[in-house]
Amino acid sequence: MTESIEISSVAQVRAALGEHQYLADEGLATSIFLAMSLERPLFLEGEAGVGKTEVAKVLSRWLGGPLLRLQCYEGIDQAQAVFEWDYARQLLHLRTAEASGRAIGADERDLESELYDERFLIRRPLLEALSSTDGPRPVLLIDEVDRADDEFEAFLLEALSDYTITVPELGTIRAERPPLVVLTSNRTRDVHDALKRRCLYHWVEHPDFDREVAIIRLRAPHVGHELASQVARATESMRELGLYKPPGVAETIDWASSLAALGKTTVDEESVRVTLGAVLKYREDQSRVLSNDLMSLFSQASG
Repeated sequence: MTESIEISSVAQVRAALGEHQYLADEGLATSIFLAMSLERPLFLEGEAGVGKTEVAKVLSRWLGGPLLRLQCYEGIDQAQAVFEWDYARQLLHLRTAEASGRAIGADERDLESELYDERFLIRRPLLEALSSTDGPRPVLLIDEVDRADDEFEAFLLEALSDYTITVPELGTIRAERPPLVVLTSNRTRDVHDALKRRCLYHWVEHPDFDREVAIIRLRAPHVGHELASQVARATESMRELGLYKPPGVAETIDWASSLAALGKTTVDEESVRVTLGAVLKYREDQSRVLSNDLMSLFSQASG
């Protein structure tokens, strides 16, 4: 699809996401519609595994623009996020100029200006997103922004306020049209209010039972309805046990697919014991589930 897509309603957004295998509720579809219509960044917050990152991937597939992902982490700086110079190529260029004799008697400022040509510029996701001019606008995913530090968060606020970035050697680069920006946070710490105010905000919940069953059937069509229902109900119960890492939607799909791969059409105690690693990724969580009357969990799953 191309940039000529006309976004006219929340229903259109919800239907398009569904066509690309993402079942959004009304609140999320509305937030996406507004972010696209108002050209504002969309800040998605929620527990890990609820599908925040997948929103940006689906939007990229739907709109046809490139997905530019900036994975945040403690200590990330502008060199990793915006740009850096290719020092190896710059040095090679200088050595070539010296070997050819062109550097002899040349003006130092001319040689220096050659080194800071755009061909030696390594564009990281932020700069790439603001520089894009051809075709559908890119989707810029700023993933897990809560893992970055305050200084980087302040820089993001400045960059997203007017969609400009300054490269000292080249000048200021301004986006001809803002990219579609999606920021995600697992809320490991509070992101500053100033950045949130710049964005439209939506808290992404775990899907309710019916929607999770529908998601399993959509993403894993080989899983029967009864098995999908039992897995969704069991996973829903696990999320209420205070686990270190409650299972997300991706784990629910993996678990249902694993059981189906074993030829199961319904859950039973033994099959769950041997497939817990598909849904719970910490030994302590597995121990807690196994010690909480597994048969009771099954009865809830069968209800």
